[in-house]
Amino acid sequence: MREAVAGRSPRRSAGAAIGLGVPAVLLALAGVGWWWSLRMAGDMHGSGGGMAGMDSMSGPPVLSLGAFLLAWLAMMTAMMFPAISPVVRLYARAAAAGRVAPLPAFVAGYITVWTAIGLPGYVGWRVLMDPVADGRAWAGRLAGVVLLVAAVWQLTPLKSVCLRHCRSPLSFFLRFGKSVTRPLGALRMGARHGLYCLGCCWALMAVLVAMGTMSVAWMAGLALLILAEKNARSGERIALAAAVVFMVLGTVLVAHPSTLTAVT
Repeated sequence: MREAVAGRSPRRSAGAAIGLGVPAVLLALAGVGWWWSLRMAGDMHGSGGGMAGMDSMSGPPVLSLGAFLLAWLAMMTAMMFPAISPVVRLYARAAAAGRVAPLPAFVAGYITVWTAIGLPGYVGWRVLMDPVADGRAWAGRLAGVVLLVAAVWQLTPLKSVCLRHCRSPLSFFLRFGKSVTRPLGALRMGARHGLYCLGCCWALMAVLVAMGTMSVAWMAGLALLILAEKNARSGERIALAAAVVFMVLGTVLVAHPSTLTAVT
């Protein structure tokens, strides 16, 4: 009996350490992401260029693809890691018990998906950077249309399916079975979970690009929305409320595109 109790105690200690350690690490990574995002936003909107990868010619500084992907990864870390903390903590417990591959393999799959989304994000940013900053009418109307699309997506059954998965991922974990014991299987699992997360949030990322990719205010607002959708008890109702807000704001921008400068 003493041996059984002694055997359980280290596991409980490991579980307690994971329960505290994983959220702390994720919050630290999110903090670094916010710091880097604020720095990038300041450099993009400030008077001085000076960063590697920026165009030295006259006009607003332009990031290279590599520099943008680094900034994008920082933004995704800042916005997404707090929201996926329960999922990562669940996987970390299984990894500590030796039932699945180490945690970095799972996280790497997730990050790979969101880094790849930075490629179309870069194209959108390059096209919209000046028009959004100048408040051009067509950019305002485009932002309005993107908001309307996001509002519709918030109401679709597919969004609900993806959101329910993100809110209750245990059944998804069980479907992978023993394949997750290998790093490649864990990588695939992380990527698959990232795709479900993308199903929840792709329209929100499109809103971020349409409103100005380096807009810290929109980053913060959308990050809070993602966190609430995935973790709050009334997350699905919050998603519906966001649809109403997007619908109203999108309609205003389509009718009065000059409003874009006020909301960015």
